[in-house]
Amino acid sequence: MEPGAVFEALADPTRREVLTLVGRQGPVTATELAAQLPVSRQAVAKHLDALRTAGLVERDKHGRDVRYGLKPERLEDAGAWMHQVGAAWDRRLATLAKRASQRGKR
Repeated sequence: MEPGAVFEALADPTRREVLTLVGRQGPVTATELAAQLPVSRQAVAKHLDALRTAGLVERDKHGRDVRYGLKPERLEDAGAWMHQVGAAWDRRLATLAKRASQRGKR
């Protein structure tokens, strides 16, 4: 799965902080999050919507409360993609180092 939406959502530092708080505190409301951040409840709600669109959080409505919880699968997908790309570069760099070493011995 292409992780572009996850990286786009995580590009914003406030959004990363919101996601961190959601992950630590479990299902939480935008109002509860706003009390812990230097932004308005409306700003938190917009950040939560972007995180939800990226598949990083899920909404659960209980009466009048809307609670947000972490969906770690998308973070795991993005981490797996980064690992795959990193491994490919490690192989390329190892090949390059080997060739450079062989040239130095000539």
